[in-house]
Amino acid sequence: MTKGIILLAAGGTGGHVFPAEALAHELKARGYSVHLVTDSRAERFAGTFPADEIHVVPSATLGSKNPIAVARTGWRLWTGLRAARRLVGKLKPLAVVGFGGYPTVPPLMAATSMGVPSMIHEQNAVMGRANKALAGKVQAIAGGFLPENDGPYADKTVTTGNPVRPAVLAASNIPYIASRGSDPFRLVVFGGSQGAQYFSSVVPTALSLLDKAERDRLVVTQQARPEDKDRVISCFAKLNAPADISSFFSDMAERLATAHLVICRSGASTVSEIAVIGRPAILVPYPHALDHDQAANAAALVATGGAQVVSQSELSPEKLASLISAAMKEPDRLEKMATAAKTAGHPNAASLLADMVVAIAERKSIAEFRTSKDFGKSEDWGVRA
Repeated sequence: MTKGIILLAAGGTGGHVFPAEALAHELKARGYSVHLVTDSRAERFAGTFPADEIHVVPSATLGSKNPIAVARTGWRLWTGLRAARRLVGKLKPLAVVGFGGYPTVPPLMAATSMGVPSMIHEQNAVMGRANKALAGKVQAIAGGFLPENDGPYADKTVTTGNPVRPAVLAASNIPYIASRGSDPFRLVVFGGSQGAQYFSSVVPTALSLLDKAERDRLVVTQQARPEDKDRVISCFAKLNAPADISSFFSDMAERLATAHLVICRSGASTVSEIAVIGRPAILVPYPHALDHDQAANAAALVATGGAQVVSQSELSPEKLASLISAAMKEPDRLEKMATAAKTAGHPNAASLLADMVVAIAERKSIAEFRTSKDFGKSEDWGVRA
């Protein structure tokens, strides 16, 4: 018999689903039943998500000012809210937790209107649109990079860090072993759909500019969109460089653990996972991200010395080739970067977030949670210690 149901709501991207998945594992281990409400995009993650049931509720984002489009969106949101109210009424969850993305709006709106304890978790250093819309209505806000002593919701914000999946925690136990001399050099490249599109063009060209001796050492894992995959495979075949190219890697945590260098965007989950595992990285923030949240996320890892940040506008194939070449020649520097990156990690974030969820479910205020006997004792709370 479970202690009760916790309903998690997340948009259908990995950046939203992965932190929710990490929390779900922790809550299940504590004896709670976990249900997930999301959209159809999350189907590819469903196999690893430990939900007792996954629910799809209609939703939409306000992406157009066209009156007809706005009306359609409004109607879909209203339909989603009614469906969410029925779902919350049926499940009677102890708490509802949102992880960002427009599919979280109906279930969180339903929960707040029905008096069910609710909270949101914001992965980024800058709050997303869905969470901004919900922030004033929920009882608590947990943040991956959000400052808790600033802004209009400081009184109910707690910086927990971003929870990472069990696979990432397992990968964090694998030590970084630098590639020296003529040893294979494992390069991992990824970054969501937009990152994959950009990297699919710049990375093969950059690698073609390396010396043959450097190319011979390379073992590449690269994410590519389905429409780019064959072209990228062809490029690597011409380079005669071993490469594993796919639109999605279910074992990305293990691949990160064996990487000597990571090249990627700086989404919140990505930065958090790299930090927990502890790997040197070249971060290329997505230039069109709202509020430049990816640049803000990257700053935390750069501050420790665990990563380099290069803007996309400055990252020509020639520039990237020089960065990769330098990295391959400086194993001691990469080793130091790996160690530095790990100091920015929050491996206990899922446990801390679960503590917060349980407190909200028990209808405790954030003020009560802050003064609880366990608050501030974990190493993850070092910013307060």
